[in-house]
Amino acid sequence: MDTLFAELGQWAWWVVAVVLGILELLVPGIFFIWLAAAAAVVGLIVLVFPIPILGQVALFAILSLISVWVSRQWFQRHPIASDSPLLNQRAQTYIGKSYVLEQAIVNGRGKIRIGDTLWLASGPDLPAGSSVRVTGESGGVLVVEAA
Repeated sequence: MDTLFAELGQWAWWVVAVVLGILELLVPGIFFIWLAAAAAVVGLIVLVFPIPILGQVALFAILSLISVWVSRQWFQRHPIASDSPLLNQRAQTYIGKSYVLEQAIVNGRGKIRIGDTLWLASGPDLPAGSSVRVTGESGGVLVVEAA
């Protein structure tokens, strides 16, 4: 790290900011962008004021903590709205819809075909071919009732 700062001088913080920005693109979540912003601010300050390396690192640490804390406060007050809130909860999207049993429900278990996928279903015993409505989901098993 000392070599990086010795070689690049005041531009080292811009390199750190770019690397953190690229890392933000590669890693899921919104975290590294705030560290990149802190590095960029330190880079701006170092361009104007000569600060020793230890002071630069301390300033980066403080700005990183502040930026992460501010971003967490912001996102708690302004959550990101999704146009597909059930994207990773596929079973939840089937609740309220009606389907035909592929395999009879016997002893509370059967199967429903939805698209090209067979889903486990639980509910009252019903013969194959019966129309059922999905009323819930439990552990990847669709809870159904006769429609």
